[in-house]
Amino acid sequence: MNPKVDEFLSKTSKWKEEYEILRNIVLDCELTEDFKWMHPCYTYENKNIVLIHGFKEYIAFLFHKGSLLKDTHGILVQQTENVQAARQIRFTNVQEIVEKEDILKEYIYAAIEVEKAGLKVKKNTEFVIPDELQHKFDEIPALKTAFEELTPGRQRAYALYISKAKQSKTRESRVEKYIQKILDGKGLND
Repeated sequence: MNPKVDEFLSKTSKWKEEYEILRNIVLDCELTEDFKWMHPCYTYENKNIVLIHGFKEYIAFLFHKGSLLKDTHGILVQQTENVQAARQIRFTNVQEIVEKEDILKEYIYAAIEVEKAGLKVKKNTEFVIPDELQHKFDEIPALKTAFEELTPGRQRAYALYISKAKQSKTRESRVEKYIQKILDGKGLND
């Protein structure tokens, strides 16, 4: 048990009992407890397996490589269309967790096997450059060069974020806002 997780649980009020039960289930599977991204995280040989994360409407059991698991019980959820690897199992009360304890352990052991096998999630790095960003590339060649030097994931994040705006004016302002970060070689959320 990790003291950082103990501290986190002592301060949390929402989902407290659910966190405790999920924690015990994971620890029964002999994973190493850590505290990452401000949440309890469980690893196998320093590889992230599962994270427990409370939201407003539910508490989630997030498998980092959940897209590689066989969802034999049809309970894995892709948070948004842009999340490629992670999958969640969502709960709204203690009873749901207790009823699925054996299934959770089955999925945890399957996730450990994914790590042992060294499987990787094949990420979709395809995206379309929004016109507003392309216009800036034409105006500022150094911006295009800096963008191309970013990792594919960072490029994709910028392209998706900019293109999600409904109006061209908003897309243009988003491009303007992030020019310096792109030139500095930073990602959208860095």
